[in-house]
Amino acid sequence: MIVLGIDTSTAHASIAIGNENEILGEARFAGPRRQDPLIPAIERLLEWSGVRLPQVGGIAVGLGPGLYTGLRVGVEVGKSLAQVLKVPIVGMSSLDILAFGARTTRRLIGAVLDARRGEVFAGFYRSVPGGVIRVGDSRVDRPEALAAELLATPEDVLLVGNGAILYRQELEEAGPRVAFAPVALSTPLASSLVEVAGPRFIREETDRPTDVMPIYLRKTDAEISWDQRARGTSA
Repeated sequence: MIVLGIDTSTAHASIAIGNENEILGEARFAGPRRQDPLIPAIERLLEWSGVRLPQVGGIAVGLGPGLYTGLRVGVEVGKSLAQVLKVPIVGMSSLDILAFGARTTRRLIGAVLDARRGEVFAGFYRSVPGGVIRVGDSRVDRPEALAAELLATPEDVLLVGNGAILYRQELEEAGPRVAFAPVALSTPLASSLVEVAGPRFIREETDRPTDVMPIYLRKTDAEISWDQRARGTSA
């Protein structure tokens, strides 16, 4: 079964096509308007991979948490493609996919993405045969608070993600038990998304399109501005 994976949760969008045996093609692109070329990029990737759109049997989408506009566009494109092709869809946490890239470590994995506004999205994971399992809930927090939590953790931890790179100085305050994954693993990869989602399609553990919604973990900039104006008016 051929699966198309889409993740636009960070400033680096990623798309991939693959099946249960291999990744047939992958593309990544960045920039402030990275969501604009998403459809043309998918068309080009299909062409490069020698796959025709009707051959795609499932859509896998990274749900975030992530940056609002790009994340929303990626999710909507995935849902629209699933509807047009009449194929099943699977939505997955982008932090889960990020952690999957570090699944070979024996350390506790800390997936950390830049959330802007001086905050990070974070979640902890353990390696298990074939992948990772989340430990606790994902959340948004300040790097200093995450560093304090790491300092209290008795285990060795591998931090992965662009948030860990951006706030490395603050997170290094947690001490020598904390290591940092390379830049190559700093964003969720659509190839990992395809690999993780594949078994769910085989087991028919897919999602209803109406349930495939972006994970934000906090209010959007527009909602925060509205709240601030409302408080000013009430004052």
